[in-house]
Amino acid sequence: MARVISDACVSCGSCEGECPVSAISQGDSQYVIDADTCIDCAACEGVCPTGAISEA
Repeated sequence: MARVISDACVSCGSCEGECPVSAISQGDSQYVIDADTCIDCAACEGVCPTGAISEA
C-alpha cells in the first residue's frame, strides 16, 4: 500500500530526495506521492520533520 502525505506537509522537500523511485513531487499546495509508483519502502516517512507521511 502506498504512503500518503497529509495537510501537515510544510513543503520542505526533505521527502522528495529520499524516494528511491521518484514517486514524490511538488503538488499545487504540498508534496504528493504517486501511489502507482510508490513501493512502500517508508524511506520518506523517517525524514519528514512534521510527521505528515503515513500509510494510506
